[in-house]
Amino acid sequence: MHKMRVAACLALLAASAGVRAANAGALEDGAERYRPYLIEGVASALEGARALRERAAAADLPSAKKAWLSARAGWERSEVFTAGFVPELDAQIDAWPNADSGFHAIEAKLFGAGNTDVAADATGLVEHLNDLHGKLKDIKLTPQGLLDGTVRLAYEVGESKADGGESRISGTSLDDMRNNIAGIDFAYHTIFSTALNTVDGKLDEMVTNRIEQLEAIVATPDLPHVNIADLRQTSEELVIALQSASAKLGLQRPTLEAQAR
Repeated sequence: MHKMRVAACLALLAASAGVRAANAGALEDGAERYRPYLIEGVASALEGARALRERAAAADLPSAKKAWLSARAGWERSEVFTAGFVPELDAQIDAWPNADSGFHAIEAKLFGAGNTDVAADATGLVEHLNDLHGKLKDIKLTPQGLLDGTVRLAYEVGESKADGGESRISGTSLDDMRNNIAGIDFAYHTIFSTALNTVDGKLDEMVTNRIEQLEAIVATPDLPHVNIADLRQTSEELVIALQSASAKLGLQRPTLEAQAR
């Protein structure tokens, strides 16, 4: 009887190891499927930044603002990746609240002062985005790093961005949140959902439900119509669900602090 129990335990351990190995392979494959989305988002940001530089040089304020908004959207969709994998470039491109470079330095001049004298900042933004875009095909995209980024961004949506966020001057914080949630949605369902569903379908359903709730909360005409209490609660619930999912996926529990992976 004892030998039978030992054999059963060993068989269970072997099966569990097999599941973990299969999940690891699925997550690695998912991370590679995420890469084209990431490249497209940064390429969109770079295209917008180049248009911004051109329109600002022509003193065309309305078109420069439009280009800034376009660049910003591509960047916000990519934030699952940026802080954890390329923290130095992230700081140069999206420094906040000490906005002495990148998007927010330009935002203050274009939207705050109505000034198109942003040549140096726009050139720096283009150079940094171009540098990042050139690195994307070779950067190792780890499932751990992407889960960390997904959790961190979900938390930011409900906390620092819920009260007006980074883009108060341009008034685009609602769009920032929408693009962030779109990035979270794509990353989760491309990389993690299938593997999690294999081991815990209810938890996968919970994560999907919370993402859908966030999308519904920000589907309002403007920021004042966003139910901030619901946004914060749903964001927190999504963070907790994703942290719970980490062990089932064979990954470390994500923290809310940026760490290079």
